[in-house]
Amino acid sequence: MGFDRRLNSVWWALRIGLGLGPFLAGLDKYFNLLTNWERYLSPLVPRILHISPTTFMHTVGVVEMIVGIAVLTRFTRYAAYIAMFWLLAIAGNLLTTGMFFDLAVRDVEIAIAAYALARLTEVRQEAHARTEHEVLQRRVSLNGTTAA
Repeated sequence: MGFDRRLNSVWWALRIGLGLGPFLAGLDKYFNLLTNWERYLSPLVPRILHISPTTFMHTVGVVEMIVGIAVLTRFTRYAAYIAMFWLLAIAGNLLTTGMFFDLAVRDVEIAIAAYALARLTEVRQEAHARTEHEVLQRRVSLNGTTAA
């Protein structure tokens, strides 16, 4: 049984959304057009890591852009799991600010979407591998040889 084609639109929607969203948010860490990202950073983070909030956010931006691009490549499955854990870490950071609980809940929900993308990608890859195997088996039997 192959991958249900009706799920392709769901897979693509999650893939594009979870690829472009982190990439654009990461890029904006350098411009602060969408928001001032540093205000969402727990004061504990710069103290523990001994770096400025700006440096931390620029580093976060690079990671987000890399993960976003990876979601859009053949590494979708792995990148989606990374995005899931990353979003849970962001939610944890937001909780430690004592504010932004609504955004923490939103990031947990997006993390669940990243998990769904990773799992859908696994199912999709397995279905494609089975289909390729079946096509190869048919070619072998059409050529009059037996498959090993």
